[in-house]
Amino acid sequence: MTLAHVARAGQEQRLAWLAGSVHHITLDAAATEGRLTAIRSTMRAGTASPVHLHEHEDETVFVLSGTGVFWAGDQRWELSSGDTAFLPRGLPHTYLFTSDTAELLTVCNPAGMEEFFRAAGWDLANPMPEDWAVDLKSLGKIGAAAGQVVLGPPLGPEDAMPDRYLHRD
Repeated sequence: MTLAHVARAGQEQRLAWLAGSVHHITLDAAATEGRLTAIRSTMRAGTASPVHLHEHEDETVFVLSGTGVFWAGDQRWELSSGDTAFLPRGLPHTYLFTSDTAELLTVCNPAGMEEFFRAAGWDLANPMPEDWAVDLKSLGKIGAAAGQVVLGPPLGPEDAMPDRYLHRD
């Protein structure tokens, strides 16, 4: 039997992320019977993911406020409040947030990406060590176990996606 689920504000798991950003795991595999993951995020200026791809999930990012640059394959977009990016599985992509803060809603189909964020992030229900940080090496290792492939470092605001990421063998 399919069960409905309500995610209450303030009750979601909060994870520290890159550059002081925070992810709120709103819906996960357990709540949606594996159908999707929903994550609300507060991103800080300069937050940038490494160039990566997802082997199992499509990712849709709704920019609720703020600005950022998104790359997907050979396309580059400057997004702002109200814009949405669809990042299909298997396509190299990355982002860089350019406003002081940005609020996002990210939906991944099917569920599962939340386990990557849980493994790489820090659960803010626990005291955080002063030296805790997410780094490229740990993202690559954790990502590989979760069906994500880290291809390289983040891009700069004017960069194009390098060809070597677009033509993988």
